[in-house]
Amino acid sequence: MNNLSLLFASTTTEPEPEPLKLLDGHLTLYKRPTSHQWQCRFKLATGAWHSASTGSDQVAEATTQAIAIYETVKVKIASDLAIKTKTFRQLATQELAMAARVVQANPNKRTHVDYIHIYTKYLIPFFGNYQINDITQEMVDDYVAWRISKMGKNPKTYTQRRHAGLYKRVIERARDQGLIHRHRTIPLLEVAADRAEIRPAFNQQEVDYLQEYMRDWERFGRNQRSNHMRRLCRVYVEFLLGTGIRQGTESMPIRWRSLQWHWIGERRYLRVWVSGKTGPRYLIARDFVIEALERLIKWQALPYANLEAVIEAKLDRKVFVFPEGDAPHSLDDVFERLMVESNLLKDATGKNRTLYSLRHTYATFALAEGIDIHTLARQMGTSTLMIEKHYSKLTPMMAAAKLA
Repeated sequence: MNNLSLLFASTTTEPEPEPLKLLDGHLTLYKRPTSHQWQCRFKLATGAWHSASTGSDQVAEATTQAIAIYETVKVKIASDLAIKTKTFRQLATQELAMAARVVQANPNKRTHVDYIHIYTKYLIPFFGNYQINDITQEMVDDYVAWRISKMGKNPKTYTQRRHAGLYKRVIERARDQGLIHRHRTIPLLEVAADRAEIRPAFNQQEVDYLQEYMRDWERFGRNQRSNHMRRLCRVYVEFLLGTGIRQGTESMPIRWRSLQWHWIGERRYLRVWVSGKTGPRYLIARDFVIEALERLIKWQALPYANLEAVIEAKLDRKVFVFPEGDAPHSLDDVFERLMVESNLLKDATGKNRTLYSLRHTYATFALAEGIDIHTLARQMGTSTLMIEKHYSKLTPMMAAAKLA
């Protein structure tokens, strides 16, 4: 073989294998010229293509992984979940890179220097590790309080608007990249002047109607997965209404062993151990939560007769899971559908209700029953300042009989 033949042999790569069709042509396995690993792609119901790496260069392994990816995406779509997820930090870093390019091209562009400062010192340190879909109104409220403590003062309106605008850019970037379901509402940062309005909650008549409505609603989903989501959502709604606990990161991780009985004389109460943002605490659940949890025990087919037996066994298993043991990423979307179908989505002022509204409802009812703000603050894992700030306008109306 001459030198030219040797050179040709050393620089010529093997041709890429032909794409493989799987699942009656719905799923394609292929290789890119720049990668040894197999990729997969398939068309979504919207007509858009979804592609992902299988992480393997072996056909058999890549085939198994591709089918798993395909089925996972189908389940997420059926559950109204975003197909892909990214953290706030990942998306904010993209905004940072864009701002850095502007500063590099024009060093005198002070606005974008400020952008970089706000992202790196405030927004990313606080929200960075959260998935976009996990951000709740409670987190946004906590950010406002955290920012005041970090700055040592309440920032001027102009600064608050800057923070709100940059935060919103990250949320919009997530929506543009398909990371947020089209029906999902992510809470936004607001300036102090906009925080005077009373938060959306339910009145007693609406709560009674909701609890009655969920009895039939939980049984008529589109498929088994939908029914599972509805059944779990019903118990979750009752749990939030009966405890005032934060939805999401505080309530979803609770395990059966976190439930205990608290005795006062001959009377017993359900006590829940919670590890929240303000540290661990006990809270007391309202009596109707017991019936909801026993319904959940029966549905999950746990080998215990009732809640008392589960508590005695100190069962180390998450409470809010499906019978198979897996848990939904979030119940926000199924709750929103519940609100729409029950005609309870809007409150009297036209604001949309969310799972977070159940916490406000709990606080409103507790204050109406005469529970003092210090006890309520300990139960809800917040400060008396936050209770006074958000519910002080309601207390005169609640005490109308005493004041008249």
